[in-house]
Parts: sequence; structure tokens; C-alpha cells
Amino acid sequence: MLYASGRLLAARAATTLSAPPRARGPALRGKRRELQIPWHLETPSYDPLTGQRTRPGVPPARRVILRKGRMPPAIGGGLAGSELRPRRGRCVPQAARAVSRDVVPQAAARKLKRPAWSSRRFQAAGWWATLAVVTLLSFATRFHRLDQPAHICWDETHFGKMGSYYINRTFFFDVHPPLGKMLIGLAGYLSGYDGTFLFQKPGDRYEHHSYMGMRGFCAFLGSWLIPFAYLTVLDLSKSFPAALLTAALLTFDTGCLTLSQYILLDPILMFFIMAAMLSMVKYNSCANRPFSAPWWFWLSLTGISLAGALGVKFVGLFIIVQVGLNTISDLWHLFGDLSLSLVTVGKHLTARILCLIVLPLVLYVTIFAVHVMVLNKSGPGDGFFSSAFQARLSGNSLHNASIPEHLAYGSVITVKNLRMAIGYLHSHRHLYPEGIGARQQQVTTYLHKDYNNLWIIKKYNANTDPLDPSFPVEFVRHGDIIRLEHKETTRNLHSHYHEAPLTRKHYQVTGYGINGTGDSNDFWRIEVVNRKFGNRIKVLRSRIRLIHLVTGCVLGSSGKILPKWGWEQLEVTCTPYLKETTNSIWNIEEHINPKLPNISLDVLQPSFPEILLESHMVMIRGNNGLKPKDNEFTSKPWHWPINYQGLRFSGANDTDFRVYLLGNPVVWWLNLVSIVLYLLSGSTIAVAMQRGIQLPAELQGLTKVLLRGGGQLLLGWMLHYFPFFLMGRILYFHHYFPAMLFSSMLTGSPGAVLIGWYMSLLSIGILWDTLLRLCAWGLAPSPLGRRIHAVGILSLLLTTAYSFYLFHPLAYGMVGPLAQEPESPMAGLRWLESWDF
Repeated sequence: MLYASGRLLAARAATTLSAPPRARGPALRGKRRELQIPWHLETPSYDPLTGQRTRPGVPPARRVILRKGRMPPAIGGGLAGSELRPRRGRCVPQAARAVSRDVVPQAAARKLKRPAWSSRRFQAAGWWATLAVVTLLSFATRFHRLDQPAHICWDETHFGKMGSYYINRTFFFDVHPPLGKMLIGLAGYLSGYDGTFLFQKPGDRYEHHSYMGMRGFCAFLGSWLIPFAYLTVLDLSKSFPAALLTAALLTFDTGCLTLSQYILLDPILMFFIMAAMLSMVKYNSCANRPFSAPWWFWLSLTGISLAGALGVKFVGLFIIVQVGLNTISDLWHLFGDLSLSLVTVGKHLTARILCLIVLPLVLYVTIFAVHVMVLNKSGPGDGFFSSAFQARLSGNSLHNASIPEHLAYGSVITVKNLRMAIGYLHSHRHLYPEGIGARQQQVTTYLHKDYNNLWIIKKYNANTDPLDPSFPVEFVRHGDIIRLEHKETTRNLHSHYHEAPLTRKHYQVTGYGINGTGDSNDFWRIEVVNRKFGNRIKVLRSRIRLIHLVTGCVLGSSGKILPKWGWEQLEVTCTPYLKETTNSIWNIEEHINPKLPNISLDVLQPSFPEILLESHMVMIRGNNGLKPKDNEFTSKPWHWPINYQGLRFSGANDTDFRVYLLGNPVVWWLNLVSIVLYLLSGSTIAVAMQRGIQLPAELQGLTKVLLRGGGQLLLGWMLHYFPFFLMGRILYFHHYFPAMLFSSMLTGSPGAVLIGWYMSLLSIGILWDTLLRLCAWGLAPSPLGRRIHAVGILSLLLTTAYSFYLFHPLAYGMVGPLAQEPESPMAGLRWLESWDF
């Protein structure tokens, strides 16, 4: 609603702002005065009628001649009768576009004096100098003490290890798309890391291994978040104070700093999210000159950034939705512009399809092609994928393998569930604990290759050795009644009417008997899906079900993770519900029988589209299956915006080097206050406009920036935050940081905490700059009128910097007494009991 109100306001500006206001009463016939606009950014352009160089919204000498009591021009150039048509081919900010062309003759009549060339050069030099200072400060804070601590911190144990897998070309499984890990591995390889460090657990020292290249790469991308946010706010608001405040909020936030200094996916993800946001804002600014080189550049860069964000984490879908909504809105307004032909509208549609759909898809698929090409060796991720997928991995037992084609009695086999990320039918010598069904041998599914996955298929009514050369080969056929004997423990696959450990109304599956001798509950009927009785069973190709002969239930896996007594493997049950699902469908993978001829498995290797589809199905299922383990620290989405609880990155005792992920409370609580203020002020303005109330001309430029620029950032914050309330997977504090970027651009994310947090910073920049300008307008008759805005912005900057000085040990590391001890230097900074640093 707020963003739509901004567009409505822009449309009204075309009619209400083009004519100069008439003087009514003595209040407007006061003495003329000059009011300097503090830090107002001016965009040069040319008057198309006179050929003179002008500045939209700013009369000569960068000052505004106003009557007494009038407000200074609004940020973004929303001025009455003073905004000129931009120079042909030049991109102008969004906040300075929607004005009437009827203003041009009036502006031309003023015959503005051409600004001095030295003045323009000075302004450009100041712009570049400010950007350079912001960028240097960002890099300095991110690279300071980057080598400390010299041991594994938090999730470095995962993503550093995955970088090693890429260097060694070893296949692995992860719930996230591969781009972030590929870039980490590439950075390590280029910096001399050889991929031999094990990354076993947090706290392990790196010793002689080169880790700085990977940390430095993440810090390098994390350092660009601040310049990107600065430029985004600058383009949305055309206000240096708003952009500087946003840059300060992000630079001095301890949480953003901490996440940028370690081998994590979060800084890579946020880099692409902010790059997509900046590119979208820039190509919106070029809307006055479509199909120009800058327009194509920013539109294409938006598509590239979207592919990068999605290629790091599926959270990148949120920024894709935001860009998609912005594109739909643009196309809808172009379609309603009757001055454009349908052919032109079609060109706009085609350009966006090519740059925002086709280009990202091609890049995203290319990422997976490189991933599949590089990881060509068997590794710990094999078991998550189908047998046909494993056949392409060098070193896997199925790669270039030759095995018997048809299943026969006496064969040693592995039985794999067809549902993604379930694994192999497995058993071990451990028993179910007391009170969990019958106290018999556990049967589970296991995702990795193991000797305990091996079973021998036998006839139900015979205990002779089918591999005896004196016995002829007898094939297993659809409908046969069989026994499965566990090779390592010689117990039979067994079920009975005891309830399963985790799934209600399902029956328990166990290992029972001694040396293959059991009872009738060991008998199973093997059926091939969609086949006739008597057909042979083919290895890898036949999809089979195992139906318990006594109870009539079907062998399957619920996919639920067993507690520690079950070694956190997956539950196997016998379900009385005969509906056919992938949980209860299996195939025979490994097959050993010396009495049978072998065939090559090369013909079973999948095509690339099949690999791509299977990879996504496994990742999605893996994401949904991420549940908290016993005593594992988690957080809830409502904790995140209030900075309720942090996350321990390193160390727990007073002798340890401790790093604690916690947002700067001054920044985060200012973000929260700003979101509330924005909703109140924006809603009030939107309701007033909907009721037809005419806002004063002095306010319309400010409200346009507040509603249109702030509305985009509020939408980004909401898209990157609220979906986490609907997720059933385990959540951590760092998931909020992408939202925090938007709340810091509206008020100043983790991962889904990581992205929401950044969007929040931009809003603060725009909101508080606008509110301070309103205060300056109210005090305009006073000498303080010109200073109130600058003093307010300076106060916010100094407060933010001082809070960073207080809390910086959380990010850079601390040793000594814990905060709850009186002698600790951090004792007075533990403002909430939930902070455990």
C-alpha cells in the first residue's frame, strides 16, 4: 500500500506541482529569504529548450529562494515547478523522476546561470571521496584481526570442509546450492590451501594450513555490503545524510562484522542480495532512457546477481520475488502509458524476460554443471543419491562396475530406498532400548556405504547355501516369499505387532533369530511395482516392495531421525497402510553372486537434466529434514529483530578466545523503532492521500521518498523475515541478517536472519533523514532551522560509532572473565539476561 501510494503521489506531482503556488493572505506575502539545503545532492542536467546546464530542483548557486516559513526542497527533487526533464540518455534517481513535463518552459524562463566547471568538478570529487572513505572504513573493519582466532569457529567446520572437497574433487551432499562452497574452495585453492585440513570440529587449530585465503574472500565480499547499501540509499533518497547514516549503521554493527570475518556462506549470500537490490534500483533510475547502454547494463547485472543469490542459498528466492514484483509493477505502468505502442511494451517485456529470467536460469544451470563436472569422485554424499547417480562417480562401487543383471537366491545385496536422502536398509548389533517395542536388534536406514548394509536373500523355507556349486541357479521372481538375512549378524529381517519407535500405528522392524533361524515373522513377499507375477527382478531397475506375510504391512522408512540410542539414523517401520509411496519402494543396488554373469552399468548413468532434478529434490528434502538435535541451541524468528539472544562462535570459558555473534543493540533497537515509525507515518500519509487530502507542496517531495523508497525497503525486509515463521526446519539467529540489511536500509540479515537485518538498515537511513528534515522545516523561522538536520544526523552517527566502541570485543574476540562476573570489562554491557557472552 505504501509503495502504491508513492506512485500515486508521483502522479499527483505532475499536476499539482507544475504551477507555482499563488499567494493567499499575509502569511505568504512575507519577506523572501534564502535557505541552504544541508548536504542535498544535486543531479545536473540540460534544459532542452535553452541548452543551458541546469540542476533539477535547485536554483542557481545551490540555494533556494523561499518565502518566509516555507520548507526547504524535499530530498529526491520533488519540488514545485523546478524539476526539469533529465538530459537525454542519463539515468536519474527514482526519487527525481515522476514530475510534469509542463515545468520545462517555466524553468527555461528562469535562464539559470551555468554553474562553474570547477564547482562541478569539486562536487564530483566530493562524491567520490565520500564513497572512498565509506569503502575504506568498511574494508578496514572487516579485515582487522582477520587471522584471529587461528582455529575453527562455528560453521567453518562445514563450509571449510566443503571447500576442501572441491579442491579434492570429492563428492558430498549439502542442503544448499553449490555456488558459495565452490567460491570458497576456489579462494582456498588460489591462496595455496591444499585441501588436506580435516575441519573436524570447532576449536581445532589450523596450525600450518593456509586458511586466510578463504576467510579473506568472505571478508572481501562482506566489505562490499556497506558501499552497496550506501549507493542504494543514495539513489533512492538523493540524500548524502541518509546514505552516510545507512553506511554507519552497517559498518558499526558487530553482528554484520562478525559474519563477514569467517568461512561462511552468509557474506557471499548477502553480497549477491545487495548487488541485486542496487542493480534493480539503478535500472529503475534509467527508466527515462530505456534500451540505453546503462539500462541494459543494470538490468543484466540484476539478473546475474539473482542467479548468484539463488546459487548460494535458496533464501535467494526472496530477492527474486522482490525483483519480480518490481518488474510486474513497472510493466503494468508501461502498459497503461497510452503514449507507448504495444510494440514498445512488447520490447520491454522481452528485455525483462531475457535479463531477469533466461539469463539467471542459464547461469544457475551452469553453476550446477560446473559442480557436477568438478565433483567426480566418490565421497560421503553418495548415499543421498540414487544408484544411477552414483554410477557416474569415480571410486564408487557402481562406477564402471559389472554386476549380475537379475536377482538370484544366495546373492549378497544392498537394498536402497527410492525416496531421496533415506539411504540403505541397515542393521547393527545394538538392541532397541527397554520400553521401545521388543528388545531386539535395531533395523534402520543409513545414508552411507557400510558393511552393515549387506543382506543375503534366501528362500523362506530352506536354510541351505544357494551358492553351493551343486545347486542350480534359481532366480528371485515377482511374488516370491523370501527371507533377508543380515550378513554381519546373521539375524533375519523381522516385524511384529509392536509399535514402531517414533511413528504411531506403524509396526516395529527388528533383526531376529540366530544364524538365519527365526520364525514366521521373518517372511516377506517381494513384489515388483507394475509387474506381473513370475517376472525376474532386475538389479537397479526394478522398483520393489517387501510385504510382511503375517501382518500384511509394507516395509518402509518414515524418514524420522532416531535418538542417540539409534545413532541418529533413520527409522524403519512396517506400515499397515498399503498406499504406494516412495518411502516403501526400494531397489537392489549392489549385487554379488559368483554364479551369475555380469553386465556393465554404464548404460544406467543419468543425463544432466536428471542429475539436476535429483539434486534439487535431495536438497529440498534435506532442508526440510533439518531438525534440532538434543541440547542443540536454536532460536525463534521473534527473537531476531529485538536482538534477544546471540550465537556463540568460539569459546565458552574465561580462558578461551571468545567470539559472540550479537547485533549492536543501539543499531538493532533503532532499526526496530524506525520500522514502527515508518509504518505509522507511512500509513498516515497513505490514508490521507486516499481520502483526497492535498498535502502541502513542501511535503510532497519528502513523502514521495518516504513512501516509494522506504516502501521498497520495507517490502524487502518483510520478504526476508516473515517466511521464516512458516518454516518447520531448525532456525538460527544468523538467518535474520539478510532481512537486517533491509531493515537497516529501512532501519539499518543470519542466512534468513542475515538478509532481513541488512534491508532494515537502509530504512533507518531514509526515515531518520526525512524526519530530521521535517523538524528543520518546522523550525525554519529560527536560526536553528538550518542546523537541526545536520546536528541530528551527526548525533546518530556519533552514537552509533560509540556503541561500536563499547561492543566491538564481541566481534574481534575477548579473553578473561565472563560478562556475568563483576570484574569482567563487559559486565556493564550485558543489558539482557539472555546475552550469554
